[in-house]
Amino acid sequence: MFTDFLKRLSDPAPAKMPDTDARLALTALLVRVARSDNDYSSAERAHIQDIITARYALAPAERDALLANAETLETEAPDTVRFTRAIKEAVAYDDRLAVVEALWKVVLADGTRASEEDALLRLVVNLLGITDVDSANARKRIAD
Repeated sequence: MFTDFLKRLSDPAPAKMPDTDARLALTALLVRVARSDNDYSSAERAHIQDIITARYALAPAERDALLANAETLETEAPDTVRFTRAIKEAVAYDDRLAVVEALWKVVLADGTRASEEDALLRLVVNLLGITDVDSANARKRIAD
């Protein structure tokens, strides 16, 4: 289902993504971080739903369709390094920073910071080209 999308995403020089593709890729990244500790909790899923509803002004049916597609894409997507690098090349810094903030919301959703989530988030932040300081500030905004 996502073969063409993944080809475009994995292209050595990806073009700027259309909004619908960016939404899907960024939502799949939220899912990937949530699943990284092998416990994709209902709290994490609810936070992802809230994030994409607010970020993209989606009705519940649109939100559910986007999340279902993102969950499928996450399982089919290439390794995190290539997947995230493609997002970095195709999405503006401010949008990537907003995604990091959203990722922190998901990581902190269940009240615990699993070492797997922390490790993946550190990798993702680096691969997205976000500074450690900006990531730490994003985490603080979410934790407060």
